[in-house]
Amino acid sequence: MEHVKLLGVRGSTVSARVEIALQLKGVDYEFAQQDLQNKSDELLKYNPIHKKIPVLLHNGLPIVESLLILEYIDEIWKENSLLPTDPYCRAQARFWAKFIDEKIMPATVNAFLGEDDTQKATEELHEHLKTFEKGMKTAELFKENKIKYLDIAGLFVIYWIPVLQEFAGKDVLTRANFPEIMSWADDIFDCSVVKNNLPDKQMMFGFLRVR
Repeated sequence: MEHVKLLGVRGSTVSARVEIALQLKGVDYEFAQQDLQNKSDELLKYNPIHKKIPVLLHNGLPIVESLLILEYIDEIWKENSLLPTDPYCRAQARFWAKFIDEKIMPATVNAFLGEDDTQKATEELHEHLKTFEKGMKTAELFKENKIKYLDIAGLFVIYWIPVLQEFAGKDVLTRANFPEIMSWADDIFDCSVVKNNLPDKQMMFGFLRVR
């Protein structure tokens, strides 16, 4: 019998990515909440290199890194495909997902939670968002009617950045500045699977206050 287990943290964007993908595919899974301050033997066993969540266990075999897990899920469970079938569009989806993780995500952390030169980090984040918005205007990937790979990867942009900027009292991502991104967010939040996997904003504020 097939067994699927996710080692993750509720409230984590990268964990939410995997849960959303599994639920869109209709896959039954077990969720194992992790304490990142006291990492479990299971987490250390199955991700000994990075020692991070999420880790997907499929019949005992571990897959790590959220974007790689999304691709694995899409390859194993074919219903409700996440990645485009066209090779060029698939490459573009991977490019923009990587841009989110490697450019937007670290700039966001530095801008809102950093201790050194947050103004410079805020300007850097603004430029990355401008690049992302420009890409949205030309890529067909952002015009899909169903939730896909890039929509799931983009949760950090459309959910976490607004939470962080409200917490910090500093606006960067606004409807006036980035209408394409915010319109994209509206479409994604219409999906009940996405909404059901977003952490409560007040809970996230509490987490940020004690970090």
